[in-house]
Amino acid sequence: MNGVTGRMGYRQHLVRSILPLRDDGLLLEDGTRIDVEPILIGRNADKIAALAAQHGVTEWTTDAASVIADPTIDVYFDAQVTSRRVEALTSAIKAGKHVYTEKPTAETLTEAIELARMAENAGVVAGVVHDKLYLPGLVKLRRLVDEGFFGRILSMRGEFGYWVFEGDGQPAQRPSWNYRSEDGGGITVDMFCHWNYVMESLLGPVQAVTARAVTHIPTRWDEDRRPYSATADDAAYGIFEIDGGIVAQINSSWAVRVYRDELVEFQIDGTHGSAVAGLRRCVAQQRAHTPKPVWNPDLPVTEPFRDQWLEVPANADLDNGFKLQWEEFLRDAVAGRPHRFGLLSAARGVQLAELGLQSSAQGRRLEVPEIVL
Repeated sequence: MNGVTGRMGYRQHLVRSILPLRDDGLLLEDGTRIDVEPILIGRNADKIAALAAQHGVTEWTTDAASVIADPTIDVYFDAQVTSRRVEALTSAIKAGKHVYTEKPTAETLTEAIELARMAENAGVVAGVVHDKLYLPGLVKLRRLVDEGFFGRILSMRGEFGYWVFEGDGQPAQRPSWNYRSEDGGGITVDMFCHWNYVMESLLGPVQAVTARAVTHIPTRWDEDRRPYSATADDAAYGIFEIDGGIVAQINSSWAVRVYRDELVEFQIDGTHGSAVAGLRRCVAQQRAHTPKPVWNPDLPVTEPFRDQWLEVPANADLDNGFKLQWEEFLRDAVAGRPHRFGLLSAARGVQLAELGLQSSAQGRRLEVPEIVL
């Protein structure tokens, strides 16, 4: 596990996923249980040693190459900064390791496609974190799609983001490299990879994109409270055209204050019904229960619009989404079968981010070509 000193690598992948699997084992489809034992990799020996000691992990190292070369190790996981990922994943694939990785998988589409081609030719099982699809709210939304609740789907609206403090008064909630394009930062690169697989799963392939990426806050302060120029975009506003005439609009911003129930919400509207999903909740409104509001700016609004939606039940206990996908990937790795979210899916996410930035720079709509290995 490379990169577990970072926020997501530590909290979601190590603490919430792998450590419970180490303690309980991984249950396979045939009822057998296998052991899962992490080896922690990091560049800072003091940090990684302290982390290993804190959680009772016996093996750790600063030498990633030695771990990748070790024939007794089955899986390489990468949660490093994007700029270091291609080299590490390439080495792991060439060493015959199954690979599981955060996204984006690469800084360029060319590199992302080459990684996907390399993994396919090597015959290793490759997986990419698609955590949003395992969130309870999105699971419920997917179920409504599968059951035909919406009728003909017309559109989707997405709102994501929150205010990330500049770092001068209060410390920023995100690392400073997120706001430097030369270090692989930027909200378009970060979030369009997510939105691509969300749209693919719920609605279908993205055919075209029109986007505007902006840097609303040009100066921020780093971890040492030193000012620096924010060279990466901190907000991205996208319009996505999807198979079947569906239009999706998703706003992503680290410079917005939250006035919604959750940090991310998606609304799907169809001819027979609509639904709104966040991280955990999902509410829906059927055609027969849709009210008939009338626009009248001369009178105050008295309709309780939020009260007119019904909660969609979970109907199952849904575990942490990162852990659920880890379990799915590891079962695929043990069985030697392809993981449903592979490196080609990740390449499409990188492609959408590239096209989004290109659309913003050129001020025009761009079609999304199919990627073929």
